[in-house]
Amino acid sequence: MIIDLPQTTTSAVNKRLVRLRDEGGAVALGRVLTLVIEASDDELEDAIAAANDASREHPCRVLAISTSGRRRSTSLDAQIRVGGDAGASEVVVLQPQGELLEHLDTLVIPLLLPDAPIVVWWPGEAPERPADDAVGAMAQRRITDSTTCAKPLDTLQSLRGGYEAGDTDLAWTRITLWRGLLAAALDENPGGKITRAEVEGDGKHTSVDLLAAWLAEQLRVPTEIVRRRGVDGVTGVRIWIGETLIELARPDGKTVTIRQTDSPDRRLSLPLRQLNECLAEELRRLDPDEVYGRVLTKGLARVGL
Repeated sequence: MIIDLPQTTTSAVNKRLVRLRDEGGAVALGRVLTLVIEASDDELEDAIAAANDASREHPCRVLAISTSGRRRSTSLDAQIRVGGDAGASEVVVLQPQGELLEHLDTLVIPLLLPDAPIVVWWPGEAPERPADDAVGAMAQRRITDSTTCAKPLDTLQSLRGGYEAGDTDLAWTRITLWRGLLAAALDENPGGKITRAEVEGDGKHTSVDLLAAWLAEQLRVPTEIVRRRGVDGVTGVRIWIGETLIELARPDGKTVTIRQTDSPDRRLSLPLRQLNECLAEELRRLDPDEVYGRVLTKGLARVGL
Protein backbone atom coordinates (compact mmCIF):
# COMPACT_ATOMS: atom_id res chain seq x y z
CA MET A 1 0.00 0.00 0.00
CA ILE A 2 1.29 3.46 -0.95
CA ILE A 3 -0.07 6.64 0.59
CA ASP A 4 0.88 9.99 -0.94
CA LEU A 5 1.04 13.05 1.32
CA PRO A 6 1.76 16.16 -0.78
CA GLN A 7 2.54 19.51 0.85
CA THR A 8 2.69 17.96 4.30
CA THR A 9 4.66 18.08 7.57
CA THR A 10 6.55 15.47 9.53
CA SER A 11 3.93 15.78 12.27
CA ALA A 12 1.19 14.83 9.80
CA VAL A 13 3.30 11.94 8.50
CA ASN A 14 3.86 10.64 12.02
CA LYS A 15 0.15 10.85 12.84
CA ARG A 16 -0.66 8.89 9.70
CA LEU A 17 1.85 6.19 10.68
CA VAL A 18 0.25 5.91 14.12
CA ARG A 19 -3.17 5.66 12.54
CA LEU A 20 -2.01 2.91 10.20
CA ARG A 21 -0.60 0.98 13.14
CA ASP A 22 -3.79 1.38 15.15
CA GLU A 23 -5.86 0.22 12.20
CA GLY A 24 -3.76 -2.92 12.02
CA GLY A 25 -2.45 -2.32 8.54
CA ALA A 26 1.15 -1.83 9.72
CA VAL A 27 2.82 -3.00 12.90
CA ALA A 28 5.84 -0.98 14.00
CA LEU A 29 6.39 -2.70 17.33
CA GLY A 30 8.71 -5.36 15.87
CA ARG A 31 11.07 -2.88 14.19
CA VAL A 32 14.62 -3.21 15.44
CA LEU A 33 16.15 -0.02 14.04
CA THR A 34 15.61 3.09 11.94
CA LEU A 35 17.47 3.15 8.63
CA VAL A 36 17.86 6.64 7.17
CA ILE A 37 18.79 6.85 3.48
CA GLU A 38 20.12 10.08 1.97
CA ALA A 39 20.19 9.87 -1.82
CA SER A 40 19.43 11.65 -5.06
CA ASP A 41 16.24 10.89 -6.96
CA ASP A 42 18.19 8.70 -9.39
CA GLU A 43 19.54 6.54 -6.56
CA LEU A 44 16.57 6.46 -4.22
CA GLU A 45 14.42 3.64 -5.64
CA ASP A 46 17.32 1.18 -5.97
CA ALA A 47 18.34 1.99 -2.40
CA ILE A 48 14.78 1.47 -1.13
CA ALA A 49 14.59 -1.88 -2.96
CA ALA A 50 17.84 -3.02 -1.32
CA ALA A 51 16.60 -1.84 2.08
CA ASN A 52 13.31 -3.73 1.60
CA ASP A 53 15.23 -6.94 0.89
CA ALA A 54 17.53 -6.39 3.87
CA SER A 55 14.52 -5.66 6.10
CA ARG A 56 13.35 -9.28 5.79
CA GLU A 57 16.31 -10.09 8.05
CA HIS A 58 16.23 -6.79 9.96
CA PRO A 59 12.68 -5.37 10.26
CA CYS A 60 13.06 -1.61 10.39
CA ARG A 61 11.57 1.77 9.61
CA VAL A 62 13.15 3.20 6.48
CA LEU A 63 13.30 6.98 6.13
CA ALA A 64 14.34 7.66 2.54
CA ILE A 65 15.22 11.30 1.95
CA SER A 66 15.63 12.73 -1.54
CA THR A 67 18.43 15.29 -1.70
CA SER A 68 17.49 16.43 -5.23
CA GLY A 69 15.16 19.25 -4.22
CA ARG A 70 14.93 21.89 -6.95
CA ARG A 71 12.27 24.34 -5.81
CA ARG A 72 13.31 27.40 -3.83
CA SER A 73 10.11 27.49 -1.82
CA THR A 74 10.16 25.53 1.42
CA SER A 75 7.85 22.51 1.27
CA LEU A 76 7.68 18.79 1.96
CA ASP A 77 6.09 16.00 -0.05
CA ALA A 78 5.96 12.57 1.55
CA GLN A 79 4.93 9.03 0.75
CA ILE A 80 4.29 6.11 3.11
CA ARG A 81 4.77 2.54 1.87
CA VAL A 82 3.66 -0.45 3.92
CA GLY A 83 2.79 -4.08 3.28
CA GLY A 84 3.96 -5.56 0.00
CA ASP A 85 5.50 -2.26 -1.08
CA ALA A 86 7.84 -2.19 1.93
CA GLY A 87 9.16 -5.71 2.49
CA ALA A 88 9.32 -6.33 6.23
CA SER A 89 9.74 -2.64 6.91
CA GLU A 90 7.69 0.50 6.67
CA VAL A 91 9.07 3.09 4.28
CA VAL A 92 8.65 6.84 4.51
CA VAL A 93 9.89 8.74 1.44
CA LEU A 94 10.55 12.43 2.08
CA GLN A 95 11.09 14.98 -0.70
CA PRO A 96 12.09 18.27 0.95
CA GLN A 97 12.44 21.51 -0.97
CA GLY A 98 14.05 24.84 -0.24
CA GLU A 99 15.46 25.49 3.23
CA LEU A 100 14.43 22.05 4.48
CA LEU A 101 17.34 20.56 2.54
CA GLU A 102 19.69 22.37 4.93
CA HIS A 103 18.01 20.89 8.02
CA LEU A 104 17.41 17.21 7.26
CA ASP A 105 17.86 16.31 10.93
CA THR A 106 14.70 18.26 11.80
CA LEU A 107 12.78 16.08 9.34
CA VAL A 108 14.21 12.85 10.69
CA ILE A 109 13.87 13.37 14.45
CA PRO A 110 10.03 13.25 14.68
CA LEU A 111 9.95 10.02 12.63
CA LEU A 112 12.59 7.99 14.49
CA LEU A 113 11.49 4.85 16.26
CA PRO A 114 11.74 5.43 20.02
CA ASP A 115 14.62 3.68 21.82
CA ALA A 116 15.85 2.04 18.61
CA PRO A 117 19.32 2.31 17.02
CA ILE A 118 19.79 4.64 14.05
CA VAL A 119 21.74 3.71 10.93
CA VAL A 120 22.41 6.23 8.14
CA TRP A 121 23.27 5.12 4.61
CA TRP A 122 24.53 7.22 1.69
CA PRO A 123 24.22 4.97 -1.40
CA GLY A 124 25.77 7.62 -3.66
CA GLU A 125 28.09 10.52 -2.95
CA ALA A 126 29.26 10.47 0.68
CA PRO A 127 29.99 13.39 3.01
CA GLU A 128 33.67 13.98 3.71
CA ARG A 129 33.08 13.40 7.41
CA PRO A 130 29.98 11.22 7.87
CA ALA A 131 29.96 11.72 11.66
CA ASP A 132 29.72 15.49 11.18
CA ASP A 133 26.70 15.24 8.89
CA ALA A 134 23.53 16.55 10.57
CA VAL A 135 21.83 13.15 10.36
CA GLY A 136 25.03 11.09 10.65
CA ALA A 137 25.78 12.68 14.02
CA MET A 138 22.66 11.02 15.45
CA ALA A 139 23.52 7.53 14.24
CA GLN A 140 25.28 4.54 15.78
CA ARG A 141 26.38 3.34 12.34
CA ARG A 142 27.13 5.35 9.19
CA ILE A 143 27.32 3.45 5.90
CA THR A 144 28.94 4.89 2.78
CA ASP A 145 29.71 3.31 -0.61
CA SER A 146 32.87 4.73 -2.10
CA THR A 147 32.53 2.50 -5.20
CA THR A 148 29.52 4.51 -6.40
CA CYS A 149 31.14 7.94 -6.02
CA ALA A 150 32.37 9.97 -8.97
CA LYS A 151 35.95 9.81 -7.63
CA PRO A 152 36.16 6.58 -5.58
CA LEU A 153 39.79 6.86 -4.47
CA ASP A 154 39.41 10.50 -3.50
CA THR A 155 36.33 9.56 -1.48
CA LEU A 156 38.28 6.82 0.29
CA GLN A 157 40.94 9.35 1.24
CA SER A 158 38.28 11.75 2.57
CA LEU A 159 36.67 8.98 4.59
CA ARG A 160 40.05 8.13 6.08
CA GLY A 161 40.60 11.73 7.16
CA GLY A 162 37.14 12.00 8.70
CA TYR A 163 36.85 8.51 10.17
CA GLU A 164 34.99 8.05 13.45
CA ALA A 165 34.04 4.82 15.23
CA GLY A 166 30.77 3.62 13.71
CA ASP A 167 31.72 4.46 10.10
CA THR A 168 31.84 1.71 7.49
CA ASP A 169 31.87 1.38 3.71
CA LEU A 170 30.13 -1.14 1.45
CA ALA A 171 33.37 -1.43 -0.52
CA TRP A 172 34.70 -3.10 2.64
CA THR A 173 31.63 -5.30 3.02
CA ARG A 174 32.03 -6.60 -0.52
CA ILE A 175 35.34 -8.30 0.41
CA THR A 176 34.10 -10.17 3.50
CA LEU A 177 34.11 -13.52 1.66
CA TRP A 178 37.53 -12.82 0.17
CA ARG A 179 38.93 -12.16 3.63
CA GLY A 180 37.43 -15.41 4.91
CA LEU A 181 38.93 -17.46 2.08
CA LEU A 182 42.34 -15.85 2.50
CA ALA A 183 42.34 -16.41 6.26
CA ALA A 184 41.46 -20.09 5.72
CA ALA A 185 44.19 -20.51 3.09
CA LEU A 186 46.80 -18.99 5.40
CA ASP A 187 45.68 -21.16 8.31
CA GLU A 188 46.54 -24.19 6.17
CA ASN A 189 50.10 -22.89 5.82
CA PRO A 190 51.13 -21.85 9.34
CA GLY A 191 54.84 -22.69 9.14
CA GLY A 192 56.39 -20.55 6.43
CA LYS A 193 57.34 -16.91 6.40
CA ILE A 194 55.10 -14.69 4.33
CA THR A 195 57.24 -12.43 2.14
CA ARG A 196 54.84 -10.43 -0.03
CA ALA A 197 51.31 -10.19 -1.41
CA GLU A 198 49.53 -8.90 -4.48
CA VAL A 199 45.90 -7.91 -5.12
CA GLU A 200 44.55 -7.58 -8.64
CA GLY A 201 41.29 -6.06 -9.85
CA ASP A 202 39.34 -3.14 -11.24
CA GLY A 203 41.58 -0.11 -11.15
CA LYS A 204 38.81 2.17 -9.84
CA HIS A 205 37.08 -0.26 -7.47
CA THR A 206 37.92 0.65 -3.88
CA SER A 207 37.31 -2.91 -2.67
CA VAL A 208 40.62 -3.73 -4.34
CA ASP A 209 42.39 -1.03 -2.33
CA LEU A 210 40.76 -2.04 0.95
CA LEU A 211 41.61 -5.72 0.46
CA ALA A 212 45.24 -4.85 -0.25
CA ALA A 213 45.29 -2.55 2.77
CA TRP A 214 43.82 -5.31 4.96
CA LEU A 215 46.51 -7.78 3.85
CA ALA A 216 49.27 -5.23 4.38
CA GLU A 217 47.98 -4.34 7.85
CA GLN A 218 47.43 -7.96 8.93
CA LEU A 219 50.55 -9.54 7.43
CA ARG A 220 52.92 -6.57 7.65
CA VAL A 221 54.51 -7.45 4.30
CA PRO A 222 54.90 -5.47 1.05
CA THR A 223 51.57 -5.59 -0.78
CA GLU A 224 51.15 -4.48 -4.38
CA ILE A 225 47.96 -3.45 -6.16
CA VAL A 226 47.72 -4.55 -9.82
CA ARG A 227 45.07 -2.43 -11.52
CA ARG A 228 43.17 -3.78 -14.54
CA ARG A 229 40.59 -2.36 -16.89
CA GLY A 230 37.38 -4.03 -18.01
CA VAL A 231 37.04 -6.29 -14.97
CA ASP A 232 34.69 -6.30 -11.99
CA GLY A 233 35.91 -5.85 -8.42
CA VAL A 234 38.70 -8.08 -7.11
CA THR A 235 39.88 -10.64 -9.66
CA GLY A 236 42.84 -12.22 -7.87
CA VAL A 237 45.10 -12.37 -4.83
CA ARG A 238 48.59 -13.87 -4.63
CA ILE A 239 50.56 -14.49 -1.43
CA TRP A 240 54.11 -15.80 -1.32
CA ILE A 241 55.10 -17.97 1.68
CA GLY A 242 58.74 -18.92 1.23
CA GLU A 243 58.82 -20.97 -1.99
CA THR A 244 55.06 -21.54 -1.89
CA LEU A 245 52.62 -19.42 -3.88
CA ILE A 246 48.97 -19.24 -2.83
CA GLU A 247 46.75 -17.77 -5.53
CA LEU A 248 43.02 -17.05 -5.52
CA ALA A 249 41.79 -16.16 -9.02
CA ARG A 250 38.29 -15.00 -10.01
CA PRO A 251 38.56 -13.67 -13.57
CA ASP A 252 34.88 -14.23 -14.42
CA GLY A 253 33.37 -12.65 -11.29
CA LYS A 254 31.62 -15.92 -10.46
CA THR A 255 34.01 -18.71 -9.49
CA VAL A 256 37.27 -18.50 -7.56
CA THR A 257 40.07 -20.97 -8.22
CA ILE A 258 42.44 -21.61 -5.32
CA ARG A 259 45.90 -22.65 -6.47
CA GLN A 260 48.85 -23.61 -4.32
CA THR A 261 52.30 -24.87 -5.20
CA ASP A 262 52.36 -28.70 -5.23
CA SER A 263 48.61 -28.96 -4.50
CA PRO A 264 45.60 -29.62 -6.77
CA ASP A 265 43.40 -26.69 -7.75
CA ARG A 266 40.12 -26.09 -5.90
CA ARG A 267 37.13 -24.17 -7.22
CA LEU A 268 34.45 -22.42 -5.19
CA SER A 269 31.46 -20.29 -6.08
CA LEU A 270 32.21 -16.64 -5.30
CA PRO A 271 29.86 -14.36 -7.25
CA LEU A 272 30.01 -10.59 -6.96
CA ARG A 273 28.01 -9.57 -3.89
CA GLN A 274 24.73 -7.79 -4.45
CA LEU A 275 23.81 -4.51 -2.79
CA ASN A 276 21.06 -6.01 -0.60
CA GLU A 277 23.47 -8.69 0.70
CA CYS A 278 26.05 -6.10 1.70
CA LEU A 279 23.47 -3.86 3.37
CA ALA A 280 21.98 -6.79 5.32
CA GLU A 281 25.46 -7.72 6.57
CA GLU A 282 26.12 -4.20 7.83
CA LEU A 283 22.77 -4.08 9.62
CA ARG A 284 23.70 -7.22 11.61
CA ARG A 285 26.18 -5.28 13.70
CA LEU A 286 25.65 -1.98 15.44
CA ASP A 287 28.99 -1.83 17.23
CA PRO A 288 32.01 -0.14 15.59
CA ASP A 289 33.94 -2.21 13.05
CA GLU A 290 37.40 -1.84 14.53
CA VAL A 291 39.13 -3.86 11.79
CA TYR A 292 37.73 -1.57 9.10
CA GLY A 293 38.86 1.42 11.14
CA ARG A 294 42.46 0.15 11.29
CA VAL A 295 42.51 -0.76 7.60
CA LEU A 296 41.18 2.65 6.60
CA THR A 297 43.34 4.78 8.88
CA LYS A 298 46.55 2.71 8.85
CA GLY A 299 46.38 -0.01 6.20
CA LEU A 300 45.90 2.29 3.21
CA ALA A 301 49.18 4.03 4.00
CA ARG A 302 50.95 0.64 3.85
CA VAL A 303 49.96 0.29 0.19
CA GLY A 304 50.95 3.83 -0.71
CA LEU A 305 47.48 5.42 -0.57
